[in-house]
Amino acid sequence: MSDAPTLPVTFRPGRTRAVLLTAAVALFVVITVIALLLEKLGPGERLSFVFTAALLAGVLALLARVKVVADESGVTVVNIAGKRHLDWAEIVQVNLRPGDPWVFLNLTDGTSLPALGIQPGIAKQQAIADARALRSLVESHSPGDLP
Repeated sequence: MSDAPTLPVTFRPGRTRAVLLTAAVALFVVITVIALLLEKLGPGERLSFVFTAALLAGVLALLARVKVVADESGVTVVNIAGKRHLDWAEIVQVNLRPGDPWVFLNLTDGTSLPALGIQPGIAKQQAIADARALRSLVESHSPGDLP
């Protein structure tokens, strides 16, 4: 297909990622500064504040790591806590219906895999364009199109 992007291509929610990483840094800095400014806290309590800040920032960083990478071998979906590589032939359909929080990949085994790397939250038009591009790639790499 002519509208398919050149491989390799990475889809990720850029604005959402920027917001999450900025929030992670800000949260860590604010909580750490508060821990240092509170005079009645002992060293252990200060350390627990900093540890809690690092834990919360880590959760936000995990949320920001989501992406979908398409290359010649297939599609790699990186979600919050997992990563899965799919061969092109395993993907039947790419879905992003109105109201969906992210793209869903329908697979040949009858299951559906959420692909959080394409989500319409903050940048709806970009997510729609990314879903169309991924759909175009899947269609152009479908086994039916092979000689």
